[in-house]
Amino acid sequence: MEDFRHFLVALSAAAAAGLVTIVFVLKWVLHFREGLAWDGGPAEFNWHPLLMLSGFIFLNGVAIIVFRLPWTWKCSKLIMKFIHAGLNLAAFTCATISFVAVFDFHNAANIPNMYSLHSWLGLAALILFGLQIVLSVTIYLVPFTPVSWRAAFMPVHVFVGHSLFGSVIAVALMGITEKLIFGLNNPKYKDSPPEAIFVNVMGMLLVAYGVAILWISTRPSWKRPRDEVLNTWNTSAGGEDTTKVGPSLSQMSDETEADGHVDVRRRGNK
Repeated sequence: MEDFRHFLVALSAAAAAGLVTIVFVLKWVLHFREGLAWDGGPAEFNWHPLLMLSGFIFLNGVAIIVFRLPWTWKCSKLIMKFIHAGLNLAAFTCATISFVAVFDFHNAANIPNMYSLHSWLGLAALILFGLQIVLSVTIYLVPFTPVSWRAAFMPVHVFVGHSLFGSVIAVALMGITEKLIFGLNNPKYKDSPPEAIFVNVMGMLLVAYGVAILWISTRPSWKRPRDEVLNTWNTSAGGEDTTKVGPSLSQMSDETEADGHVDVRRRGNK
């Protein structure tokens, strides 16, 4: 991997921001809010921010960069596909449970459902995320899907995944702000009480986590190498004869460099 130290810095920043965000949201619902329960009251609503931040967003971010972890490159691509799909399915499950908690709380308190822009965008993101999982499993995990279809769908798969990840973070920030505006009465949100400052810091950590994940997942030099290249590296590392599978990368680079020197000498002679 090129710039491995930079990769470690970005990965450490993403892990730190994500884990600290989880600690913050736990502190928020347990200390500043009513805790956690499943009784139709405000404590049931608190499952929504907890599962959305620690489940949906955090697990989705891990799923996005799991292919780029160099420690997993020795694993087969099929195994990594199942891990990627499993993490996204777990994130989708957390998001679904969090939506059930919100609807249950609203129905028990006679609060209208789906009236805010936050709820509209959140439900749209959940539906699109579910469709993304279904299409991706059908195309990449079903062995009968043509290879040409997989190659054609990959740019769409990556673009939609990144777009949904960033959109969910934006929707979560809208929901956090909405909760503080409606939930803080004395003092109000505009007066910057300790809870408001604490949650605002949590929102900034959430943004930092998203930026770090997108930075890691969009760097071309940190992309998982092709299976042919990995097989060549593994064979060379094992000390076996590599003449049957072609020259090594170092040999090819040496030959290319030598050919370049010959061309330079020929042009000089001319």
